[in-house]
Amino acid sequence: MSEKVNAFQIAQSQFDHVAELLKLEPGVREVLRWPQREYSFRIPVRMDNGSLQVFQGFRVQHNDARGPNKGGIRFASDETLDTVRALATWMTWKCAVADIPLGGGKGGIVVDPSALSDREKEALCRGWVRAMWKNIGPRNDVPAPDVGTTAQMMGWMMDEYSQLVGQYTPGVFTGKPVGGGGSLGRKEATGFGVIYTVREAMQHLNLNPKESVAAIQGFGNVGQYAAIGFVENLGGKVACISCYDRHDKKAYTYSKKGGIDPHFLISIVDQYGTVDKQKALDAGYTASDGDKWIEAEANVIIPAALEGQINKDSVKKISKGVKIIAEAANGPTTPEADATIKQNNIFVVPDFLCNAGGVTVSYFEQVQNDMNFYWSKEEVLQRLDHRMTNAFNAVHERSLSEKVYMRDAAYMVAIDSVVKAMRLRGWLNGDW
Repeated sequence: MSEKVNAFQIAQSQFDHVAELLKLEPGVREVLRWPQREYSFRIPVRMDNGSLQVFQGFRVQHNDARGPNKGGIRFASDETLDTVRALATWMTWKCAVADIPLGGGKGGIVVDPSALSDREKEALCRGWVRAMWKNIGPRNDVPAPDVGTTAQMMGWMMDEYSQLVGQYTPGVFTGKPVGGGGSLGRKEATGFGVIYTVREAMQHLNLNPKESVAAIQGFGNVGQYAAIGFVENLGGKVACISCYDRHDKKAYTYSKKGGIDPHFLISIVDQYGTVDKQKALDAGYTASDGDKWIEAEANVIIPAALEGQINKDSVKKISKGVKIIAEAANGPTTPEADATIKQNNIFVVPDFLCNAGGVTVSYFEQVQNDMNFYWSKEEVLQRLDHRMTNAFNAVHERSLSEKVYMRDAAYMVAIDSVVKAMRLRGWLNGDW
């Protein structure tokens, strides 16, 4: 389904559009169109077979006017510098729209993590830290897990950094294992945050959650907890999920009469989001083409996979019954598809608002690390719900008052916040 897209061009295009609406002066636009700092480096790793392989690593720090850079580290075979640039940019807006005192960053390594042993993964994680440790830290850049990385990997990275600086520094990485400096509620955070915003959108549209049906693309951590939240928190039904099968090298859409059971599917999924196809079939599920999720008879669709999945071709296949698109993934909708969605009057919860639950609880984790005092899961999720609800309402109110698309309103809120911070710090007077 995915057409060839450049994520950074999309990020810049979206910014340019709203910068025009806000009438930002050209110099301010130029500051925000590009990252402040970019790092590109090579990481040598001795593999299990004795060979020495060299991997390409990245870290991009987009803007830290509002606080330390924040953003995940992706292990992906198709990782590019432009993808990392785009994701770092979106992280700046994500933190700002959620009113979290952090900036935007993102990192990555060009590698297929499923092809590595645990020892090789650990060596690669520690190598990334050795390349970047002088330019990250709790007060300047705090990485976290993302596509292809896990809590355990963040634990290894935190340990390597602590050894290099000579003191235990849990706040340098978030998304760590619980018991190793991690926060309760972190694994649920992004998916549940998506559902909190869907709930608010349903209230605005006068939709009954208990009569609602969702279709979800992607069944990694975000898709899993979005499915659980939609069923258990909202009382709705999930018609289908689509996920990539790393064994067959293709995607499948899994569905079942009466709706899927997210807990069952989670029980047969591996750490890379691949459902055990045979076990699903044995349990009465249908495995159809991976693109079929977008055609499902649903009133909510949740893209929770990779960027560019709703494009000028696939957008035409969206069911006429769809009222809400909740962008759980980063950049899932291309500008061409966005134009069609606006014409069709579908309510969009834009990505950097919709999926801000992860970075919100990552921020909570930093706070807990600083205090050396940890909250209960209930307290974490309650605070998350409060933050996500406030963020949604701020964007929705801006959308209504300015009579603009929700994506434009989210950008307006976020960009205004970042520009204000830059002005208050004197950056726009040439003092930085």
